[in-house]
Amino acid sequence: MHLIIIGNGITGITAALTVRRLQPTARITIVSDESAHHYSRTALMYVYMGHLRYPDIKPHEDWFWAENNLELVHATATRLDVEKRHVHLSTGQALPYDKLLLATGSVSKYHGWPGQHLRGVQGLYGLPDLAQMERDTHGIRQAVVVGGGLIAVELAEMLHTRGIAVTVLVRDAHYWASVLPPEEAHLIDRQFAQHHVDIRYRTELREVVGDAEGRVQGVITSKGESIDCQWVGIAIGVTPNLSITQDTPVETERGILVDEFLQTNIPGVYAAGDCAQHRQPGAGEVPIEQLWYTGRMQGEAVAHTICGQTTPYRRGVWFNSAKFFNLEYQTYGRVPARPTAGEESFYWEHPTGRQCLRINFSPAHNHAVLGFNALGLRLRHEVCEHWIRTNTPVQTVLANLGAANFDPEFFREYEPDVIRQFNQQFPQQPVTLQRRKGLFAKLLG
Repeated sequence: MHLIIIGNGITGITAALTVRRLQPTARITIVSDESAHHYSRTALMYVYMGHLRYPDIKPHEDWFWAENNLELVHATATRLDVEKRHVHLSTGQALPYDKLLLATGSVSKYHGWPGQHLRGVQGLYGLPDLAQMERDTHGIRQAVVVGGGLIAVELAEMLHTRGIAVTVLVRDAHYWASVLPPEEAHLIDRQFAQHHVDIRYRTELREVVGDAEGRVQGVITSKGESIDCQWVGIAIGVTPNLSITQDTPVETERGILVDEFLQTNIPGVYAAGDCAQHRQPGAGEVPIEQLWYTGRMQGEAVAHTICGQTTPYRRGVWFNSAKFFNLEYQTYGRVPARPTAGEESFYWEHPTGRQCLRINFSPAHNHAVLGFNALGLRLRHEVCEHWIRTNTPVQTVLANLGAANFDPEFFREYEPDVIRQFNQQFPQQPVTLQRRKGLFAKLLG
């Protein structure tokens, strides 16, 4: 079997390594125009901030690929011929394949603003974007970031470490309004304020203004305000990279359409990761998943199917994590930004505004816990997932909350304060904190 993988992100590389393990004699070719070797995309910001070097974000040494008989091709896949089963490259080569995995990832979204073509306007998704940002932010004084999600706060932090004044434009009433309830968003607002980031809510970008040399010199907002800047970061989200599917019979909508086995409508052609759109997502799941860990899981599942061990992709309990300047964030399960009918939400916040915990649960189903938000606290993944999977009552969760605490040994513990507030908010079934010793092992059996 000759497997060609287009894309060397976490999905493509996970698939390649899994196929190599399952079929040691398979020929595996990985095509990428972004970089010669796989790197950790989530660590790009730390390279810009000077915390890491580029070699530090490469999970595998350069010798690893030849050692594992993985052929790397640093070129652009320009055309796909599904009838002849060939991938055409920018080098002029046409590579034949038996199986093909499209793991092309995403590209930054733009909104068609006047002036968005100017030098100094960009998103941040991959290594070429980082190189462009390094070049275009050198020596500048002020920047504007457009967007209210994870990439927006990353860009703000990156620029802040270089002493560049940052203004963030967010169209919603509070930060990450599609994901976070207002209380959690307010904790992040405190981080913006502490780091002197000027954030403007209910404000959108209307136009980017350039100078005579075609470089950014300012923006005009939806409120008619003019803001001077020499760089504009676009962080309104990403969209699946579908360029390789143009003029082909591969079916697409927002992404490349796949079934539960990550197969497209073309025999022998699969898609996984950011670029894939599930035709029938599971209950409560989204059709396009653009997270590191879901990309890894899809890479593992599709590799088994490619090798003849047909394996449906099952995401399981939702999980995400991030860092907003000095504030760590974790979420497990279902915690919508707005209350859901028939569900209850318990929220605890420390008076300093540096830690909070939200637990959603269902009174109609024995108070089963549905999801967690934690900011400034670290929770054990295995414990939270176990509680959600087993429909554990919220009272049991709170009584054993210490089992989920993953903070360092000498960090302050807040379980008594959390339980005290829960008992005040829900006095019908008061909770008593259980002894912490040995709970972690006991709860997971």
